[in-house]
Parts: sequence; structure tokens; C-alpha cells
Amino acid sequence: MTTPSPPAAPGNDPLHTQLHYQVAVFARRLEQARHGAVGSLDRAAYLLLDELQRHGPASVKTLAEALGVDSSTVTRQAAPLVEADLVGRVPYPADRRAVHLALTPLGGRRLAEVRAGREELMRRLTADWPTDEQRAFCALLARFNDSLESYSAGLRP
Repeated sequence: MTTPSPPAAPGNDPLHTQLHYQVAVFARRLEQARHGAVGSLDRAAYLLLDELQRHGPASVKTLAEALGVDSSTVTRQAAPLVEADLVGRVPYPADRRAVHLALTPLGGRRLAEVRAGREELMRRLTADWPTDEQRAFCALLARFNDSLESYSAGLRP
């Protein structure tokens, strides 16, 4: 089933009208699919846990820079993860007053479980796509995300 786009308003570009509409539908449907998943994590928690797994313990400031958000946002997002024992606070050897956030063993297991579920969802959604189309979609989506990141970086002070 193809999701039809609304017609472009007079004077608007039909291609970009369709593109922005399809991106909005994509975001909504991805969130709906995520809510049905067993052991799901919200997007912010998933990305924070993933960053800690990939790069190891980090300060709130380092995480904020890596995730492209404000330090207060990381602090707010990390609090329930610490409470759930998915993330722990560990001393920073170079400065005994500072702490870093680190993925706990439970957090690593939960991340692996959620990642496996999301990968399975991607396999199911694209099962009838030729491999070259799957690769092309992945490459174009990565390029789109890079453009979004560059655009957002230009908006930051």
C-alpha cells in the first residue's frame, strides 16, 4: 500500500510537498511500531545507551555534544535510566569530583534486546525488497540524516 500525499498547494513544489508529508508519516508510523515492541526504549534512551556502548563512560557534556542536545537534556534523559539501573554513575579518575555515566550490564542487555527487536522489524518491513533497494534506502536515509545534522548544527549558537 502506498501512502498518498496531499496535493501541493498552488505555487508549491509537488515533490517537496510529498517529501515532507512522507517524512511526517514515516516518523508517526515508526513511533507506532516502536510502542508495540516488547521491551522498547524511547528514542532518547536508545540513543544515549547506544552512545555509551559505542564510546564507553562519558561526562554529561561529552554525551550532550555527541547527541547534539543540551547538557540539561542529557541529565534529564539519564535520570530514569540511572533509576532503572541501565546507566550508572562512575568516578572519573582524573577528577575525583566529577562523575561519568556508564552503561551497566543490565543496560547492555536491554540495549541488545531492543536493538535485536528493531533489526528484526527492519528485516520484516523490507523482506520483499531487493537487497540493492534496501542498501539504497539505507544510504539515502543516512544522507538525509547527515543533512538534518548539518542543518541543525547551523542553527545552534
